[in-house]
Amino acid sequence: MPDLTITRVFDAPRELVFAAWTEPEQLASWLGPHGYTGSAVTLATRPGGAWRACIRSPEGDEHWMHGVYREIAAPERLVFTFAWDTEGDLRTETLVTVGFADLDGKTEMTFVQTGFPTAADRDGHDAGWTASFEDLTGFIRGKDAR
Repeated sequence: MPDLTITRVFDAPRELVFAAWTEPEQLASWLGPHGYTGSAVTLATRPGGAWRACIRSPEGDEHWMHGVYREIAAPERLVFTFAWDTEGDLRTETLVTVGFADLDGKTEMTFVQTGFPTAADRDGHDAGWTASFEDLTGFIRGKDAR
């Protein structure tokens, strides 16, 4: 099965980058491809805790996703399952691992998503996550300026 790995360096401490993933208001601010908005995010950030989020397209279409946290080691690592809520969508659940490495005040984030049934599914997620992480970069810049 094809896997997806994306690495980014953020000019912010890893505690700040980790919080952007684990605090609902922050995650809603950057989750989704360009032009999408996070309209609802609920997180039970503990091992075994569920999460659910909705991203809304510019046309108003809602796309719901959900999963369960498998591991939370603040601020070093998050592991959770990911699946779309789309009715009739039989795609398999994937596993996401996000590592946060301290680089002298900056953060190297390594995002790995495994379990895609096809390369096309992986490539679709690659485009979405890449755009999300560009938005995360801007979100973190804005937080750092406060």
